[in-house]
Parts: sequence; C-alpha cells; structure tokens
Amino acid sequence: MLLTITLAPHTDAYPASDLGFLLHKHPDRVQTIDAGSGTATVFYPESSPARATAALLLEVDPIALVRGKKTGPEAFALGQYVNDRPYAASSLLAVAIKRAFSTAMTGRCDSRPELAASELPLTIHVPACPARRGGADLVRRLFEPLGWQVDAVAPPLAAGLDWGPAPYVDLTLTGRLRLADALSHLYVLLPVLDDAKHYWVGADEVDKLVRRAEGWLASHPERGLITDRYLAHRRSFVSDAVARLAALDDASDDEAAPAASGCVVDEPTDRTPLRQQRLDAVLAVLRAVGARRVADLGCGEGLYLRALLDDPMFTEVLGIDVSARELDKAERRLERLSDSQRARVTLRQGSLTYTDPALAAFDALLLIEVIEHVESDRLASLEASVFGVRAAHVVVTTPNAEYNAIYGLASGQLRHADHRFEWTRSEFADWAHGVAERHGYAVEFRGVGEADDDLGTPTQLALFTREAS
Repeated sequence: MLLTITLAPHTDAYPASDLGFLLHKHPDRVQTIDAGSGTATVFYPESSPARATAALLLEVDPIALVRGKKTGPEAFALGQYVNDRPYAASSLLAVAIKRAFSTAMTGRCDSRPELAASELPLTIHVPACPARRGGADLVRRLFEPLGWQVDAVAPPLAAGLDWGPAPYVDLTLTGRLRLADALSHLYVLLPVLDDAKHYWVGADEVDKLVRRAEGWLASHPERGLITDRYLAHRRSFVSDAVARLAALDDASDDEAAPAASGCVVDEPTDRTPLRQQRLDAVLAVLRAVGARRVADLGCGEGLYLRALLDDPMFTEVLGIDVSARELDKAERRLERLSDSQRARVTLRQGSLTYTDPALAAFDALLLIEVIEHVESDRLASLEASVFGVRAAHVVVTTPNAEYNAIYGLASGQLRHADHRFEWTRSEFADWAHGVAERHGYAVEFRGVGEADDDLGTPTQLALFTREAS
C-alpha cells in the first residue's frame, strides 16, 4: 500500500521542504515503523524548496494478518489467502498513518507552529483505494464536502473483458487544508471506503471516531454513512456516536433540530452555524467587560474552554460539569494545547445546584445553553449556587422558544429531547430580572443569530453585572 503527500507552495513564504518538520520525519532519512500488521516505511522521493513529497509505504505480512482470523470478510478459508489486504488502502493503512504521523495528526509542530496551523496546498495520492458499494461517486461524496478536489479513476476489473469497473479507484486529492485535518480525513475515511476493518471493533472505536473527526464529521452530509461503516454497522456503537456528534456540533440545539422533527429549513449553506455565532457573542461579551478569570459551568465537551484558552487575555479558565464522561471528552479536546495553555485550565466534576464559594474569585461565570436542561423545581437551587457567590459577571444563554416556528416546530415542541423547557423572550426576561433583583445584579439582553422581525433571534443572551454594594 502506498500513500504520498505533496506540498508545493506557490509563494516563497516558506520552503516546501518544511513538510519534514510538519510530519516530524527528516527528508534525508528513510524511517521504518512497526505498523502491527507489517512494516511502514517513510521516505521522501523529492524534497526541495519548491516541492516536497513524503511517501508512506506499508508492506503487510500476510501470514500475521490471517493468523487467528475468526471474523471479517476474509474469515472463510479461501478468503484468508485470496484477498486485497496487502495492496488496497484500508484500515491497515489508517493504522500506519496514525503510527507514522501521530504528532502531525494532533496539529503540533514546535519548529513551525504557524505552518501547522495554516491551510497548505496539499496533494494526496492513493493509487489503490477501495470504493466498495459506491465507486468514484462515493469517494467524491465523502471528500468533496471537506474541501478537497477529487480525481478518482476506476480502472476496469479485467482488461479486455466486459466485467465493468473494479471496486477501486486511483485517488488524487488536492486542496488547501491543514495537514492535521488532511491526515484525520484519511484516517477516518479509508476504512469507510473499504467498509471493513482488520481488527475487532469495540466501544473504544466510538471515542476514536469522535476524537479524530472532531470539527468536520458532525456537519458532514454523509455523517450517517461514515459513522455506520466506520463502526462496522454495530448499531449500539453507531447510536452512541451519532448522539455524541450531535452534542459536539451543538446541532440538537440549533440547525439540526428541524431535521429531527421531519421539517426542512431552507437555509443558505454558507451561513455561519449558530453555535459559532453564540461562541463569538459570548467571547465578545467577556472581552467587553474585561474578564480574565472565567468559569464555564456545565462545560460539556469543552468547546468554550478551548476558545478561551486560545486567547491569552483569559489567564485562568475553569470547566465544571456533573458528567465525568463529558469531562473526559473535554480532556481529549484539550490534548493539543501547549504547556502554557494547559497551565491556565482546570477541569472539575461538580453539580451546579451546590454552592462553590471558590467561584466568587472569577470575573465571569458562564451558563451557556444549560438552564433549559435543568428541571424547573431545581432552578432555584441553581440560581442560589451560581448567583449567590456574587461573581462580577454571569453570562447566560438559552433558546428562544418563539424562534422555533422558523425551524418548523409545532407550538410546545422542544428543540432537544433533554430540554425541560424553552422560554419565550418575555419569560426569560422575567426570570432574569427576578434573579438580578434578588442577588444584586443589573442585567442586559442581547440576541444571538439571525433575527426575525417578529420572532427575534434563535438564542437569547443575558449579561448580569454585579451592582456596587
């Protein structure tokens, strides 16, 4: 199996030979890695300031591959000896990519950090790529939404015979992407195209999928197919992955809600997702009030934590969530942080209905899309624990129930199954004014998202500022 990655910049801003720094593999050396199923060799057919190509050659040990083989498409006797495993890109190559380029996949490059974070002109070539049950069209459906220009040529199954095209393509991908993103696309999608894995698929595969496809799979138009194939059609794993991807993308609260109800919203595809608009709005509020120490209450998988740590203005960040599982996800989201960033963040398990006096030292507390998940009879406890510590600022966001009509939801229908309620603008204002009066805060309101003249914005935001004694 062969994979090549070519970098050929069109300017003199950086030499193409810096690809060696990004991949953490020196162009002048041939390096071999144990890939489990065989030996992976990394070498550079070319490396110059104008153009550099790194090649990953995987040589599979066919005896080791079938030893003890009990399951999978080659489990029958003849299939153990007559198969395409040593030649066609598959989960074998995906594992080799991870082992050979593990640091590059995290997006880390201490020598060239600006390049690791930049979109680069890349060309990726896989000469023998499976395309089972979909052919070249499937390859395009998987890679084109990720920003790749796809050239997928399917050769005939047998030259001179009318047997149709082979279930493989000669695949070339070109585009401007971060190298880490390109590697994650290959790691996830090569097994999907092959629709098989050479190892047993367990529950940990869900974690791998969510972690490696973070930032792109949740919004991919073929998310269902990718998830189903990657997890070997294991229904319980697929359900878990879909739920976690929905939470990661915040789709259950926003744009995906109408789809769940069977309705279709005619929205432009280039619209900034509501979750991103909400994140931008919250960060803008924090910067405006000069907050430097921020606690995210109900931090979930750490989307806001990561954004806060990317801005050196925020010198201390605390994430609290009642779910240990969510905190584990947040920890994985923060894996790529530098040492200086990690020193600024703390994760803690705890309930928001119990008072934590340490929160008083923070400049701002965040309750982002949290209160609607709390039972109505426990709102008073949450109010006392959050506002009772008298932090300088509290930022609260929650869905605007009136806007649900834009999504095609029926009156009283909630955007997410775990929501206990959703407030109209007047209901949210009544609650916020009551909280402010009871705890000595002033409150102001802002809308987040595209506004409707009659129904307002999809998200409503309240900024509470502690009044002087």
